[in-house]
Amino acid sequence: MNGTQSSQAAGQALVRAGLLTAIVDGTFSSVLSVAAYHSTVSRLFQGVAAVPFGAQAIGGGRRFALIGIAMHVGVAFAWSAVFLFLYLRSGAVRNVVTSKYGVAKAALVFGPLVWTVMSMAVIPAFTHRLPAITIRWWIQFVGHWPFVGLPIVASIARTLGQWTDRRPATNSAPPTSSAATPAAS
Repeated sequence: MNGTQSSQAAGQALVRAGLLTAIVDGTFSSVLSVAAYHSTVSRLFQGVAAVPFGAQAIGGGRRFALIGIAMHVGVAFAWSAVFLFLYLRSGAVRNVVTSKYGVAKAALVFGPLVWTVMSMAVIPAFTHRLPAITIRWWIQFVGHWPFVGLPIVASIARTLGQWTDRRPATNSAPPTSSAATPAAS
C-alpha cells in the first residue's frame, strides 16, 4: 500500500469508527436515559451541551439538544482519532489488536479509559467539579467497553485489514479433497 492509499485507508477507518461509535454510543445512552433514568433523549443531549454552555442548555430546547448531538459526534470522532493514531504509531497496540481476542481486549481497556478521561478530566475542566462516583458513573464505565471501545477498535482494525482469522498459522498446504473425506474401507 502506498502513502496515498494508506492515508485513504486511515481516513476511511476514522470515518467508519467515528460514525459507528456516535450511533452505537448515542443509542446506548438514549435507551439508558429513557428506560433506566426516566428522562428524555432531548434532555440527555441538552446535558451534553451543558458541559461548555452551562445550565442554560438544560431545558434549552431543540437548539441545545442539537448542539449536544453535534458535540457527541465530535467526541466520537476525536476518540476514534486517538485510537487510530495509537494503532498506526504503536506496534504494541497493533500486536494486542491482532492477537487472539485482541479487539475485545483492546476495547476493554480503551472504552473505560475514554470514560475515565472524559469524566475525570475533560468535563471537570469545563464544569470545575469532579464527578460523583455513583452507580450511574460505573454503568457508564462498564458500558464504554461494548458501546465505545468496541466500535472504535473493531472499525479501525477491520478497515485497516487487521481483522484476521484467529486460527493458528501453519506452513502446510491446504488440505486436498481426498484428505478431507474419510477413506473407504
